[in-house]
Amino acid sequence: MTVRLLDFYADWCGPCKTQDPILDELEGDYETVEFVKVDVDEEQDVANQYQVRSLPTLIVENDDGIVDRFVGVTQRDDIESALSQAGA
Repeated sequence: MTVRLLDFYADWCGPCKTQDPILDELEGDYETVEFVKVDVDEEQDVANQYQVRSLPTLIVENDDGIVDRFVGVTQRDDIESALSQAGA
């Protein structure tokens, strides 16, 4: 089963820059998870498809669909819990 973490961000988003180091650490620890950064300014269609309204937004999904969604800066423990629930 494929597990993905989609990170919806924008270059002008201050809280997104706070979220980045947490995601960088997780990406190093979860080699089986596909980490996808989505720049909402460049990929508005994808942001609309996932109904992203605030930044940062993190979406954890697997082959069955969306497992969890986080809006705002999210702590590592919460993300790890969602990744585990998704099958990572």
